[in-house]
Amino acid sequence: MIKKSTSQSAFFNVRVLIGLFTVLAGVVLALAGFGAFSAQAQQKARIITDSTNPLVPAGFDCSQIHALGIDRQDNLRAGAIRIACGEAQGGSASNFSELMQQALAATPLAYGGADINLITGADTGSHITQSETFSWRNPDNPNEIVVAYNDSRGVFASPINISGASVSTDGGTTFTRLTRATGQSPFSNTFGDPVALYNKPTGTWFAIFLDAACGGQGIGGYKSTNASDPNSWTHFCIHNGSGDDRESGWADNNPSSPFFGRMYVSWNNFSDGGSLRVRFSTDNGGTWAERQLAPASPFTRDVQITGDLATGTLYVAGMNEGVNGGLTNRFNKIYRSTDGGNTWTNTFNGSQFPGPGVTTCPNTYFACMFTDTGGYWRHMGWGEPAALNGVVHYVYASRNTSNGDAGNIFYIRSTDSGVTFSAPLQLNTDATTRPQWQPNLSVSSGGTLFAMWYDARGSANCQKGNTAVPCYQMWGRKSTDNGATWLPDMAFSDVMSPLPAQPDPGIIAEYAGDYDYASAVVADHITAWDDGRIPVSGQSQQNTFFDKEPAGAAGIPCGDLVSFQARCKHTPNGDKLQARVTLTDTSHSGEQVTITVDGNPNSVTINGNTATLQINNEPLGQHTVELTDPAGCFAPVITNCN
Repeated sequence: MIKKSTSQSAFFNVRVLIGLFTVLAGVVLALAGFGAFSAQAQQKARIITDSTNPLVPAGFDCSQIHALGIDRQDNLRAGAIRIACGEAQGGSASNFSELMQQALAATPLAYGGADINLITGADTGSHITQSETFSWRNPDNPNEIVVAYNDSRGVFASPINISGASVSTDGGTTFTRLTRATGQSPFSNTFGDPVALYNKPTGTWFAIFLDAACGGQGIGGYKSTNASDPNSWTHFCIHNGSGDDRESGWADNNPSSPFFGRMYVSWNNFSDGGSLRVRFSTDNGGTWAERQLAPASPFTRDVQITGDLATGTLYVAGMNEGVNGGLTNRFNKIYRSTDGGNTWTNTFNGSQFPGPGVTTCPNTYFACMFTDTGGYWRHMGWGEPAALNGVVHYVYASRNTSNGDAGNIFYIRSTDSGVTFSAPLQLNTDATTRPQWQPNLSVSSGGTLFAMWYDARGSANCQKGNTAVPCYQMWGRKSTDNGATWLPDMAFSDVMSPLPAQPDPGIIAEYAGDYDYASAVVADHITAWDDGRIPVSGQSQQNTFFDKEPAGAAGIPCGDLVSFQARCKHTPNGDKLQARVTLTDTSHSGEQVTITVDGNPNSVTINGNTATLQINNEPLGQHTVELTDPAGCFAPVITNCN
């Protein structure tokens, strides 16, 4: 059971960490020397000379918040600086009686299994905020799963530690929160923004965070070959920086990929105003090369990075958040690398769409999903990409300006490696105007997709911290044919959760986690989320929970297939579109495969060791032909009838 003391101490009420402050003050002075400070900042000229918050450097000039892009950063350190400068409020406890703590009504399971609380052991302080997750699995041992997350329990640690992780050794049935004898996680001197990757060639786990030891606010973390041992993690740096923010990561663990073993990290570099960058390692994390994908202006948010599970092609999803963020229109962007991260191309710039939300947050650059405490749960529509065999997928959130619906979940699909995308498909099918937000997405090597999101369709209203008011449930939707068609959307988590409070006054009040990164292997899609079902001192608060959805066998194994071919044959009586699947033997004769033409599925019966589709009088022009069941075995074929 999680326990909370009556102390209201927070980031502001900790003892001064002299060593860290010296480093951070040096970073501030260095930024001034490089001209990063702007005379046109609008904030009051105030120098922080009495900082008691290890996230806030002594000597910080509050007038430079805008010039340094701190108002656009979504990490916890940026929030703490705005609190110290009087530009934001920290979290606070909501007073709800213990008598209001009622059992939440369970919902029959649809997707997923039993929900697992990742926060094991006791929290003895008042800093109990855990959210924002990144889930990854060991491909050599699928029973080993690491979920990294933000964790405010280490705000009193010296040095600071607000990063955490939980490890499962039984395939996700149980987890243990990594805790050293000090009572803290192994990730000392880090500021959160979690990434967890496994490097197959060396059998090494990499837990990646914003890292004070890597330039003040760079990217680094800890690595281990025995993830469940909290004493086995050793420190490393990826990028020495002073203004890094919102990193993401991906590792190529496919031995058939030309880039097998490479690891990638994307982020925004606010030391130059927010350029979008990627670093990649070709020697298992020993050294890292850097590439810039987009300049600081116009600003492109780093949403997430992923790679094609079959080909190793890389994709970074970015977002143009409009001139001033808030509730303005957004534009999705895709960047692609076909040579292992060495060169990048902006292949896709989407149409504008309204960002989700009901109001701007106290930091008006960000949109918030709820009006509580002047705006709560910031979310800009960010989602997650996934890719398999040249088919690229992306989910994101957008509001409906015509009926007041604060957010819906949309899916777009590319069959030409991220150059063009389909029209958006709304994944949530409810008829309410209740919000859906913060989606993620994973694709398995077998071609199944699973999207998950926060969903308030089951509630009439939400009240921050009130255990008696159920607010949202995790919902999901699944595709078994690499995104060509989708099964119904159904509940994923076991129960409705209250809207969790954010009681830590050292963390920005509107914070409830900015992303949840999902991933998949052959057997399962794995993901975690911010959940408020565990009450502490009479109020709901932020915990991280985990569940998994079976990837589901796609029928015939890809290994039983030899080839997939398609063509358009011209005849005097019109063009015929022909497609053929060839199998290794006749063991599947009588079974069916699905061949999809321009999004229209066709069931075809296997005769002997072949399945043949012929469509007469096919219209002139280009056609996309895919084997969608079993999915993920071959790339789509583009053919022309003329």
